[in-house]
Amino acid sequence: MTNLVQFPGLGLSFELSRVAFSIGGMDIYWYGVCIAFGLCLALVFAFRRCTEFGIDADSMVDVILIGVVLGIASARLYYVAMAPYNYDTIWDVLAVRDGGLAIYGGIIGACIAVVIYSRKKKQNFSLLMDTASMSIVFGQIMGRWGNFFNREAFGDYTNNLFAMQLPVSAVRANEITQKMWDHVVTVNGVEYIQVHPTFLYESLWNVGVLLFLFWFRKRKKFNGEVFLMYLIGYGLGRIRIEGLR
Repeated sequence: MTNLVQFPGLGLSFELSRVAFSIGGMDIYWYGVCIAFGLCLALVFAFRRCTEFGIDADSMVDVILIGVVLGIASARLYYVAMAPYNYDTIWDVLAVRDGGLAIYGGIIGACIAVVIYSRKKKQNFSLLMDTASMSIVFGQIMGRWGNFFNREAFGDYTNNLFAMQLPVSAVRANEITQKMWDHVVTVNGVEYIQVHPTFLYESLWNVGVLLFLFWFRKRKKFNGEVFLMYLIGYGLGRIRIEGLR
């Protein structure tokens, strides 16, 4: 029962485990699977659409290889920088398997990668970012579901249609607000908090952003405008969703 996640308003419930499968005694977590699948979606899109933006496939391969490495490193460093006192040693900082990647850091790392590549190969930075921005949204749509399996990054108490119930024992104690405690429900002897599923909100918002970018890409007036629209669209959604957390 402690692994049960419920959506009472929708009549849905899921028995979740953080572990997707094991290889040689090493657990592979659903969080990592979601991130990896999101990355694969982003790569497929980039390869299929790069020529549409005037970028050849070989250049896109180079950008992706640099971007993935710098993106992951930057996402981790950004996450650690937001909570520096939680990490006592360099090994704690490097322990990505213990969780902790920030999307803003990943975007910063990707931008740095494009800057480096565009200057070295004399490619158009703005065109590369137009292509990359749509790929990033693909990755974000799927990657956010890792928070669902980890039972994290949820909002405060709500009783709306999409309200999500999580076992108290399955979440970090410091993430439970007084408002959540005031509305704890007990089902079959298990205490649940009832919260906003902000991972779902953001994933759905990103679907909307992606659809808008598909429509907008052929109407842009200058290189880099698609990336600008991505930043505005994603930023507006994130501001609202973060306000629920």
